[in-house]
Amino acid sequence: MPKVLVAGQLPAKANTLLRQNQLTIDTYTGEQLISHAELIDRVADADYLITPLSTQVDEDVLAHAPKLKLIANFGAGTNNIDLVAADARHIPVTNTPNVSSVATAESTTGLIISLAHRIVEGDHLMRTTGFDGWAPLFFLGHNLQAKTLGIIGMGQIGQAVAKRLHAFDMPILYTQHHPLPVSVETQLGATFVSEDDLLAQSDIVSLHLPLTPQTTHLIDQAAFKKMKSTALLINAARGPIVDEQALVTALQTHQIAGAALDVYEHEPQVTPALTTMDNVILTPHLGNATVEARDGMAAIVAENVIAMANHQPVKYVVNHVTP
Repeated sequence: MPKVLVAGQLPAKANTLLRQNQLTIDTYTGEQLISHAELIDRVADADYLITPLSTQVDEDVLAHAPKLKLIANFGAGTNNIDLVAADARHIPVTNTPNVSSVATAESTTGLIISLAHRIVEGDHLMRTTGFDGWAPLFFLGHNLQAKTLGIIGMGQIGQAVAKRLHAFDMPILYTQHHPLPVSVETQLGATFVSEDDLLAQSDIVSLHLPLTPQTTHLIDQAAFKKMKSTALLINAARGPIVDEQALVTALQTHQIAGAALDVYEHEPQVTPALTTMDNVILTPHLGNATVEARDGMAAIVAENVIAMANHQPVKYVVNHVTP
């Protein structure tokens, strides 16, 4: 029977679907990420690879996988996979878009509320020194109402964030390559502007764009200088979009007022200075970490493997290979 290498533990839904279709499953069950050497060893006789986005599938891995017919990435991003090498070997690569949009939008909204209202700071205070009681000027945050939200990248997740925060009476600016249809802009209360105008006018800047060579360090020292000194930065997209050292400098010099990060430039490592700052919220890549989202992702990767095994079309191919 064809072999599926699952390079990390996934929701049970994936294995259930694969077993129902008489596929041999080899699942890596270690507590740490699978090592490069073990991935190379175990992929050698695999027909299909399901891998979490935290695992690097590079040229060396693919060179040791002569039977590989499909890489199903468990995640919306694919920057962990050498797409050029996959193209050269005619191996389609798929991802899991759409199903995590709600979870990521809700998580982003939570980060924005928590940062503006200093909820994480307050929790830390209560677990350490405590407080003396309510006082008119104690621990003040900011309302979201009437604050301008700037969204860079207005895809499904960006639109889902806009939908939720439009209900908070926040004016919404957005930027990307092309404007949305006017009907969508009207529904979301969103206005298309240039990136420079968005950075200059927004009270909160939220990133929702893919990682590409063009977006790497999109938010750098020059970008921070364009932002309000009271602005907050939210990154639940991809870590390297933000130059973390420039972010540290911007926070230390009060170029911006705070940040909330769910992803990191050198993930899973965090720039140490960020962990010392009270005006920074750090979460461990929890954007789509819900049962519902991960079950949806599990279904997609399993169904794509099953489709490929049965010579049927697969969904969400991200590279230049026609299955």
